[in-house]
Amino acid sequence: MKAKFNVVVERDEDGYYVATVPSLPGCHTQARSLDDLIERAKEAIELYLEVEKEIVSGAPSGGGREAVTASPTPDGRASL
Repeated sequence: MKAKFNVVVERDEDGYYVATVPSLPGCHTQARSLDDLIERAKEAIELYLEVEKEIVSGAPSGGGREAVTASPTPDGRASL
């Protein structure tokens, strides 16, 4: 089963889209387009979870990744 995360999407003063995952402290990314932002947000979440797993287990995981699906919501957020 894939985990789902709420992602807050905002636009900064330079026109970049910025994604923040409130439930994963320090997990954020940015991009010029929403399509790129969604891909980068997926990657940021995957990497965050991979590092968290390594910290808990005390050893590198070897790169086993799980796909994350993103669904935009009407209020400007994305459900991953």
